[in-house]
Amino acid sequence: MRRLVLFLGLLIGACAPMAPESVSRAAGPATVAPEVSPPLASRFGAPNPVPPQAGNTQIARDILDLAFSLESGRALPVFSRFEGPVTLRVAGTAPASLAPDLDRLLRRLREEAGIDITEVKRGEANITLVPVPREKIRKQLPQAACFVIPGVSSWSEYRRAQNAGEASWTEVRERETAAVFLPSDAAPQEIRDCLHEEIAQALGPLNDLYRLGESVFNDDNVHTVLSGYDMLVLRAFYDPALRSGMARAEVAAALPAILARLNPAGQDVPDRRLAPTPRAWVEAIQTTLGTSEPLPRRRAAAEQALRLARAEGWTDHRLGFTHFALGRLLVSDEPAQAETQFRAALRIFSTLPDARLHEAYAAAQLAALALRSGRPEEALTLTAPQEAVARRHENAALLASLMTLRAEALDGLGRSAEAAALRLDSLGWARYGFGPDWDGGAQVRRRAALDPVQGS
Repeated sequence: MRRLVLFLGLLIGACAPMAPESVSRAAGPATVAPEVSPPLASRFGAPNPVPPQAGNTQIARDILDLAFSLESGRALPVFSRFEGPVTLRVAGTAPASLAPDLDRLLRRLREEAGIDITEVKRGEANITLVPVPREKIRKQLPQAACFVIPGVSSWSEYRRAQNAGEASWTEVRERETAAVFLPSDAAPQEIRDCLHEEIAQALGPLNDLYRLGESVFNDDNVHTVLSGYDMLVLRAFYDPALRSGMARAEVAAALPAILARLNPAGQDVPDRRLAPTPRAWVEAIQTTLGTSEPLPRRRAAAEQALRLARAEGWTDHRLGFTHFALGRLLVSDEPAQAETQFRAALRIFSTLPDARLHEAYAAAQLAALALRSGRPEEALTLTAPQEAVARRHENAALLASLMTLRAEALDGLGRSAEAAALRLDSLGWARYGFGPDWDGGAQVRRRAALDPVQGS
């Protein structure tokens, strides 16, 4: 999947075109990995993912679409996964933040997804994590921050397979080896986010679906840490009733009983029957959130995406995200219109069972506009409930941004001592989320215009 950076690094991804066989996460602006000690994972406390909000009928349909297509839309002929225990190793020198974040992730995969996965320190492994310089990744996939390739265990093997046309998920019948290439010189949160998504895709779903509101397997990249929904999908992937090589119809026949057993609470949840996402809307959003087109072209694409969303009759997070994307392009020159779009997004997100993180992003944008127009009390009100959301979803970048916005609002209300304490408390989160170049309130003031060109 792809990622772009919004105001103050509020990380939300764009679905920029990728190489047909790649499974990847979007790149954001370059940051340099700091030494983070102690690991911030310990400050988040025990993982507390939100349970799946969707019903089992919907989840079964999602799993089929996730398992039998690539991000490019190309169909996969059979279901594939690793059979038996899965080993993982880190090749070469890893950033200091990687080990604790990897340990936390592997523990969650064992406990929540029921996957027998362990790290090995030497020898061969099923999944190899290969840290490489960011520039090396971008030379291969300009829009990617990280990606996963089947059948290889090193960068040199990947290049040979690529040149020979052999690095294709469509040829995989049973997963045996895969390599995850992730940046060695990115901010710790970006590295962690790559671990979550790319290891999950090495193990399970290779597709992303915009209709998923509570998942990392969504090209809007709102979720960056595996959710309760994602862990249920992975647990179903590795259920004994499934096996590599099964056809779509066979998996479809097995899923109702699997999900009834794994997620009994989902049996009585009504099916929302979210319609597939039209390719025209996807392409419009890709252009909107991309960086290759001039701003007028991106705005036209955003307006087209909104027309398409309304024509589809959507009332789900995709409509809210379309308003959000348009608002992001309007903030510099038309802040009043941007506020209208963000408020529309917030209204939609607030009515949905699976859009708390989306809601937090929209609230942060509105808080920034409130500060810009001299409404610090409103900024405090908007951000007050969102810090808990950011903490529960383990999003240090969002949390630091919210704390900094609140500090600016407190300053505006003459509560400078509270502002200073909050700003100081935000620094550890910010350095994990953004890297060592974070400069707190100066970032807010410099980006107060919410320039979408700088923020892309």
